[in-house]
Amino acid sequence: MAKKGNRQIFHLECSACKSRNYVVQKNVINTKDKLAFKKYCKKCRKITLHNETKIK
Repeated sequence: MAKKGNRQIFHLECSACKSRNYVVQKNVINTKDKLAFKKYCKKCRKITLHNETKIK
């Protein structure tokens, strides 16, 4: 079985309107830098850059 504990849950926040639209998991050992994706924002109704933020 695979080990659990290396993966953590993060939000993806829209850079334009600051709404948190997506939840992703990331392996913190293999991926050191922050995630940034171009994804669709429901509030802006267009494709914008979404950056990784921690869950509060």
